[in-house]
Amino acid sequence: MRDASVRRVRPLSLRPKTGPVSRWLLALVGVLTCGVFGLAWWVDRFGQRERAEPADALVVLGARVLPGGVASGPLQARVEKAVALYRQGVAPRFVFSGGVGVNPPSEARVMALLAMRLGVPSEVITLEEESHSTEQNASHSAELLRALGARRVVVVSDPYHLLRARQYFRLAGLEVATSPALLTERNVALTDRVYWTVREAIALLLHPRVLWARAPEAPRD
Repeated sequence: MRDASVRRVRPLSLRPKTGPVSRWLLALVGVLTCGVFGLAWWVDRFGQRERAEPADALVVLGARVLPGGVASGPLQARVEKAVALYRQGVAPRFVFSGGVGVNPPSEARVMALLAMRLGVPSEVITLEEESHSTEQNASHSAELLRALGARRVVVVSDPYHLLRARQYFRLAGLEVATSPALLTERNVALTDRVYWTVREAIALLLHPRVLWARAPEAPRD
C-alpha cells in the first residue's frame, strides 16, 4: 500500500498560462492584423483598376524629383499617363500638385515641363506648388479647381496611392475618379507592392475619417 502521507506530484506543464487580458490582447492583435491585410488587399485591387471618366480636370500628384531637377520614374509615369488621358479627351486641363522636396524645383513644375515637352500647351496647365502630403494635395488643389470652376476630377498617381488620394479629394468636396500610372518595376516587384499597399492600409486605418469619406452630393439644379 502507498503511504498516504506522500503527495502526488503533478507533471510540469510546458503550456504558458494565459489570463483573460492576454487572450483579449491576442484577439485584438489578430483582428488588427486581419484588418490591415484585408484593407491592403482592397488598396491593391482598387489601384489596379482604370476608373477614368470625363471630368473637368486631370489632377496629377507629385513624386520624388532627382538631383538636377530630373523626374523620377514614378513622376514621369504619372505625367505620361495623364497626357495620354488628355489626348483621349478625358479632361481639358491639368492641375499638377506637389511642392519642393529634397531636390528643387517643385514636383509640380517638373511635371509641367515634362508635359509641355510631350506637347501639352502651357495654357491648360495650373501648378499647385505648396503641398507636401496627400491631404495638402487635395486641399490646395481643391482651392485652385474651384477658382477654375472645376468640380469633377480624375486623380492620377501610383496604384497603391489612389484609394487614399480619392478619399482626401472627396473630403475636399470634389467628385473623383482615379487612374493608375503603371510603373512596371513598382507594379511587378512583389516586395515593393506589399510594402506600399500595407503602408497605405495602415495610414487609412489611422485616419478613419478619411477611410469612410463619401462622395459629395451632386449639386441640385
